[in-house]
Amino acid sequence: MTQDALVARTAIPIADALSKLLGSNVEIVIHSLATETVVYICNPYSKREIGDPSYLSELDFRENDDRDVIGPHERVNWDGRVIRSISAVLRDDDGKPFALACFNYDLSDIMAAQNAITALIGAPVSPEEPHDLFKNDWHEKMNRFIVDWCRDRNKTADALAREDRLELLGEIVRTDGLREKHAASYVARVLNVSRATVYNDIKQVRYSVS
Repeated sequence: MTQDALVARTAIPIADALSKLLGSNVEIVIHSLATETVVYICNPYSKREIGDPSYLSELDFRENDDRDVIGPHERVNWDGRVIRSISAVLRDDDGKPFALACFNYDLSDIMAAQNAITALIGAPVSPEEPHDLFKNDWHEKMNRFIVDWCRDRNKTADALAREDRLELLGEIVRTDGLREKHAASYVARVLNVSRATVYNDIKQVRYSVS
């Protein structure tokens, strides 16, 4: 049986079942190790799509990895929500891994309830920033950069006016944030505009600073 057939027969039904059980707060992403791409998503809220590269190094997975479970880790989504992620390594009958099933749990509702309880009992809120566990994850760095930029200006990433978008893209270009492959396409999804729009805006930004 091919790896694609294994994914279709085993991973996708598991993803569908858990999605129905756990609800929309859990995004489930299936990564094919044969193609190193995303092949299935339930409850997508991370702005990733089927066919996107998997970036296995970001998922802390190596080909000779003998772990069956990776994580959990905490990371930041593009819109500032804190996500707790854990991945299961799916193996064939010979023990060879053929897919990763990643479960991304949105903690925002729980954190909101926790903050409400904390406010009621008068406990101080820690000012410390969350520890960055994904030092090499450019998605994580891009999410944090955009979220912080929008928060400082009291704006939302998916509803920026064109002049705001140009200003943000200018900052991203100046920090060399688009050096990664597919970075511009990812930013387009986060900003809720087409790739063509982002590419044209980037050209204008680069022309204005040249």
